[in-house]
Amino acid sequence: MRHNYKNLKIWQLGIEIANNISDILLEFPKYERYDLSSQLSRCSVSIPSNIAEGSSRTDKSFSHFIDISLGSLFELITQLIVAIHRKYINETIYNQLENKIEEFQRMTMSFQNGLR
Repeated sequence: MRHNYKNLKIWQLGIEIANNISDILLEFPKYERYDLSSQLSRCSVSIPSNIAEGSSRTDKSFSHFIDISLGSLFELITQLIVAIHRKYINETIYNQLENKIEEFQRMTMSFQNGLR
């Protein structure tokens, strides 16, 4: 079965997370542009992108793309923890993002279980 990714709540939340990351990157130091900023940007965009790409495949293949999306999500959390340590973001911003990330994780794993 094919899915219209734009109608999927997991894709919509993935886009929201990617946009939130884009917004906070505006406040990062310029010298981080090619290091942590670039990594955060890439992996946050990878989250909804893999859902979109997988949605055109079979359910078994889609499940694999969701795994990749979740991998990017865990990479994102790690990079945000580094950003806190470097004082590029504060605890409040981190906690807001972490709540969305945990919601995305729950929704995505539930969706993925429905594919099996």
